[in-house]
Amino acid sequence: MKMRPLADRVIIKMIEAEETTKSGIILAGSAKEKPQVAEVIAVGPGGLVDGKEVTMYVKVGDRVISGKYAGTEVKIDGEEYTIVRQNDILAVVE
Repeated sequence: MKMRPLADRVIIKMIEAEETTKSGIILAGSAKEKPQVAEVIAVGPGGLVDGKEVTMYVKVGDRVISGKYAGTEVKIDGEEYTIVRQNDILAVVE
């Protein structure tokens, strides 16, 4: 199934957190932090949103940091994605 975000929305997929520390200690599932770095999967067209012109600054393939509790989580074909508005993206990781 293919998803196409509308307006200023962006579909992101969280990048899995490291399972071991730098010193080699393996972390249990409950000890891992929720990942905040995600990969952009799809980008909406932007345009007129709530009476204001929105230009999309992120593109597919970018690695981004989003707010911890931002967006709506969805599960499609067994994969988990988050749909966020572009203004919920805090930074692009380079």
